[in-house]
Amino acid sequence: MDYNTSAKQIIEHVGGKDNVIKLIHCSTRLRFTLADFDKANLDALKQIDGVLGAVIASGQCQIIVGNNVIEMFDAITPLIGINNTNELGNTPKMRWYQILLDFLVGVFQPLVPAIAGAGVLKSLIILCSSLGWISATSPTYQIFNFIGSAPLYFLPLLIAVTTAQKLNVNHIVALALVSVLVYPDLVTALTKGTTLFGMKITNITYSSQVFPAILAILLYAVLEKYITKYCPKPVRIFLVPLLCMAITIPVTLFVLGPLGYYVGEILTAVILWLYGHFGWIATALLAAILPLMVATGMHKAMIPYAVPTLTKTGYEALYLPASLGHNISEAGVCFGVAIRTKNERTRATAISAGISALFGITEPALYGITLQNKRALVPVMISGGITGGLIGLLAVKAYALVGPGIASMTMYVDKKNSNNFLYACIAFAVALCLSFVLSLILWKDEEVGESKEIKSNDFVTKDDTLTLEAPINGEIKDLNSVQDNVFSSGVLGKGFAVEPNDGILFAPTKSKVIMTYETGHAIGLLAENGAEILIHIGLDTVKMKGKGFNVRVQENQIVEAGEVLIEFDLDLLKREGYDPTVILVITNDNNKEINFPKE
Repeated sequence: MDYNTSAKQIIEHVGGKDNVIKLIHCSTRLRFTLADFDKANLDALKQIDGVLGAVIASGQCQIIVGNNVIEMFDAITPLIGINNTNELGNTPKMRWYQILLDFLVGVFQPLVPAIAGAGVLKSLIILCSSLGWISATSPTYQIFNFIGSAPLYFLPLLIAVTTAQKLNVNHIVALALVSVLVYPDLVTALTKGTTLFGMKITNITYSSQVFPAILAILLYAVLEKYITKYCPKPVRIFLVPLLCMAITIPVTLFVLGPLGYYVGEILTAVILWLYGHFGWIATALLAAILPLMVATGMHKAMIPYAVPTLTKTGYEALYLPASLGHNISEAGVCFGVAIRTKNERTRATAISAGISALFGITEPALYGITLQNKRALVPVMISGGITGGLIGLLAVKAYALVGPGIASMTMYVDKKNSNNFLYACIAFAVALCLSFVLSLILWKDEEVGESKEIKSNDFVTKDDTLTLEAPINGEIKDLNSVQDNVFSSGVLGKGFAVEPNDGILFAPTKSKVIMTYETGHAIGLLAENGAEILIHIGLDTVKMKGKGFNVRVQENQIVEAGEVLIEFDLDLLKREGYDPTVILVITNDNNKEINFPKE
């Protein structure tokens, strides 16, 4: 694979480097924050060599690359510049719960490598001790045990850094603030009982705590902003952190610390109650639906639950055990597909993805095999659900926050219960064998011919030629005249533009509405011959957030040529300074001929 070529194509199809606000990556995905998500061509991205899939979710354009994510990231960053300074003007508006989830994931996700590495190391040293290879009282055992325990003990400090990064405040000051909570002399004073300003401070052990540190840095972020605004510039370097620390620490000791502590206690108690009453059912259900959760990014919501639960109880009994059933089921299905398929490319993808899933990385399997064919998805979900139920009945617990796989199975080692590891290994074998057998039974290669999407859509006919009418009254113009490189370059597809005379958008042909936008500035259509059409009203009009737009149709609605799709206030667009040009592009021609109206 030529990473440089693929990197250039990825940048092109996310709207160019000027459209990229931020780029990060996880274990399998490139995560782009874009100025305008309408400029991302997901279909074109999916065709790039090395790309397994592309979705827009959680305020990001996520491009699934699989095991080559680091190499692809390294190829892209020099081309876009690591420090992109674009403003976040056009990012999708999120609801309050989406903002909260994004914040929590942003705080907890970066912690996973340190916690996972330490947890597996600790489980390995426990396993060695259980097998008699090393004494639990030896200095070697104790030092490695310290290494494994330290990240969870000093978790408030790690939380301080990630929260400060998420809130874009000074990391070092944030770290200094929270370090007070685990300062040995303060811990001793709290244990004996101490006061501040004559008022008693609640005795709380802040080591391994999560929420007190988050609340403290949230307060610090607010204080830093306002104190910096009014503080004289010559003394900011010491006066801003001085005042922030002098205010934040007392407020945390009196209010935020106890509040965060009790929030964590209540959350843990609720989860343990639910698990105690519905354990095996919850584990089975979660393991079955994990493929869909991972595909949409919803599994990230489990991390803010798993981290505090693991630190509070020392184990996690729902998400990580369920993940064992899902991950190994993905591997088994891929290996079964590799045997059954006659398609060499599918076989190669299945083998590679199966090996990755076996080691706990499932996204190559999901996007390369599972989500592309229900004959692969069904056995994964059946096997995952059955194995998850077995895991729940056996009460398997995880002791390290890491993706379950063959190399990380020691995460289930429990020095107080040797059967826990044995039961986890049994579940591993059941998931692998069951999913493998089910895939052998259910898998069938796609027939060569029309694509699956076209065959499954009864609306699409076999007409080869599509003739389009102008979607609005006005002067028809060539696409290259549009003052936007993404449209004028043809990156999104061939088409034309119209300088509108009014604000009524019509259907250019009989079609099915396949996409509408809350902002009302664009619409996606599926023509009878399978061609996909995007109509975009104006340039950068997503910034209007729906003001002046009235969508008259719904998704999946069949519309006749000339039927009204959207009404918009043309005069308002002009007054607000937007270019009102209406652009129509064919994002997927389905290999059919398209006739555009003449200028």
